[in-house]
This record gives sequence, structure tokens and C-alpha cells, in this order.
Amino acid sequence: MLLPECNPLLKSEHSMTELFNHLPGVLLIYGVFLLQNATPGPNVLAVMGTSMSAGRRPGLAVSLGVAAGTLTWSTASVLGLSAVIASYGQLLIFIKIAGGCYLFYLAYKAFRSSWSSMDMDDPAVSRAKRSFAGNFRKGYLLNLTNPKAALGWIAIVSLGLDANSPVWVSSAIIVGTTSLSLGVHVLYTLAFSTQKMVSIYARARRPVQGILGSLFSIAGYKLLTAKVD
Repeated sequence: MLLPECNPLLKSEHSMTELFNHLPGVLLIYGVFLLQNATPGPNVLAVMGTSMSAGRRPGLAVSLGVAAGTLTWSTASVLGLSAVIASYGQLLIFIKIAGGCYLFYLAYKAFRSSWSSMDMDDPAVSRAKRSFAGNFRKGYLLNLTNPKAALGWIAIVSLGLDANSPVWVSSAIIVGTTSLSLGVHVLYTLAFSTQKMVSIYARARRPVQGILGSLFSIAGYKLLTAKVD
């Protein structure tokens, strides 16, 4: 008679039980993460603004940067680093200040474009603003310098990850959330880089940039003044 650990049928049953035990938590994580990312925030605003003003390729670069930030946060959370960050208030405060300052920097750029007679994203004004690396970095820093992401990931991971979770659960969280992040922001890029949206932006560039600047300012103010428990 085969021992339980050597019995292929028992191994298969164990794998199925393991799958059914952990899959609902993983799917719950996907659902919560998707709702958080689909809701317009600083990341989405950056993708929308870049796609309208600079075009599809720069918008995709920002989307890839945001997804890379998600990859960083999800990996750190699975490894337990976000819990460590949350335990050290000084480090979280530093991330909070960096994130707020970066949002104000984006607000300044948007307001400057609104006040200027030329689009500041126009290649005639600055080629660097349209570079793939620069836009990728923009999306990555936006996602990475958000202290709420650290705390949010603690909550998200706790929904489907514990000390007894198999390795595939961690991999599914990292790969799945990164893919969802990329998919959501690419869809925003495709929607806001259409000829119709670009035409609307061309006619209303100044007020659009003014609105973006105001929204980035509000987000930066809320980030810097909000308490991080």
C-alpha cells in the first residue's frame, strides 16, 4: 500500500483542497485591488493627462511605470516589508512627505502649462518630457511615493495570505495585481489618447491643465495633512 505522501491520488486531492482554500482570498484581493485602481486618483490622473497632452506612447510609458510600482509594492508586501515600513513611523512619514512633494511638483508643471501660451509637453518646448524613460519614471515614482499604498497593501495581503499559504498564492498576488494595474492604466491610456480626446484637449488645454494642477494640489495637500495610523 502506498503511503499518503506517496499516493498520487491523495496528492491530487490535497492540491485541490489547497486550491479551494486559498483561491477565494486571492480573488478577493483582485477585486479590492481592481476597485482601488479603477477609481481615478493621482496615478490615473497622470495617465489621462499625459495621454491627452503627449500622446499614446508617453501615456503607455506612465502606465508601465505605475505597474512597475505595483510590482514593487506587491513583492515587498508578500515579503513582509510593508508591515515593517508601517511599524516604523519615521520611515512612513518620509515616504509621505516625498509623495506629497512629488504631487505638488506635478501640480506646478500642470499649472505652468496652463499659464503658458504653448503646451509644455510639446516636443518643441522640451523633448525630455516626451521621453519614454522620463514618463516611466513619472508613473513609477507616483506609485512608489504613496504611503497609503504601504498600508493598503497590508490590508490587501491580509485578505488572502498567511503564514501557511503555499508559494503559488504569493506568486498569484504579485503577478495578478501587477497585470490588473497595467491593464487598467493601459485602458485609460487608450481611451484618452484617441483623436477625439486629443482634439478636445487641444481646444481646452489651459483649463484641462488647470484642473489637473488643482487635483494634484488637492491630492498632495491631503497626503501631507492626513494622519497615517
